[in-house]
Amino acid sequence: MFEISRVALGDLTFDVRVAGPDDGPPLVLLHGFPETGRSWEPAGRLLADAGLRVIVPDQRGYSPGARPTEVSAYTVGELVGDVLGLLDSFGIEAAHVAGHDFGAVVGWHLAAHHPDRVRTLTAVSVPHPGAYSWALQHDADQKSRSAYIKLFRMEGTAESALLDNGARRLRAMYNPMPDRAAVDEYVRVLTVPGAMTAALNWYRALTRDFRSIPSVKVPTTYVWSTADVAVGRAGAERCGEFTEADYDFVVLDDVSHWIPEEQPAALAESIRARIAG
Repeated sequence: MFEISRVALGDLTFDVRVAGPDDGPPLVLLHGFPETGRSWEPAGRLLADAGLRVIVPDQRGYSPGARPTEVSAYTVGELVGDVLGLLDSFGIEAAHVAGHDFGAVVGWHLAAHHPDRVRTLTAVSVPHPGAYSWALQHDADQKSRSAYIKLFRMEGTAESALLDNGARRLRAMYNPMPDRAAVDEYVRVLTVPGAMTAALNWYRALTRDFRSIPSVKVPTTYVWSTADVAVGRAGAERCGEFTEADYDFVVLDDVSHWIPEEQPAALAESIRARIAG
């Protein structure tokens, strides 16, 4: 069972789910958009039962106490800094890290720039930013899949598109996610005034620094699913070119973008296998 802690990092306070033995190997799980740490609970319980100390923050913009208003507060560097601060607050020198969707982006940057703090990385859905950037430039399929990002960067317009009519379009984004209780939780969080803008600010703060990061030199697993509507095969298959340590590419056939909710057991097993080396 997860317990909710509140962790103060400077002026911000993060809601953090924690489970597993206090002396277990630490594992930080990072959620994506438009989710919360709730997305990791099914896989996280399995990993905690396997003896890991599982730490799952509601990240910047998703925790009510960590919701600054300016776009510049949501750069990837700030998001990585939050994870480093979280590790420090728990007294952790280095942790295993897994991230899904935009949480994978944070994981890639963390591992690339702070390899001393990351024991292993499991990236879910989104490949290394270098591979993703290549696909955006050279693969027509990925360009089409990523068209939504232009909308997300449009202040006001994106909020209205997702939240109007009882958040109908936001709810539609989660299909075919099987956990409807999770969907209700995500919608509840993101319909609080200011929350959707904060979540979308992750996209609005993107710069070229998002793409231009070094190869990762920690043991890495990348998990991709063939029915992902947001990430195509071209970037996924190129991901390994941006890793310089032991690397595994796990493909889940006929699974949607929502891997943590749809296939928690398979995902937990991939993370455990990476940690075991």
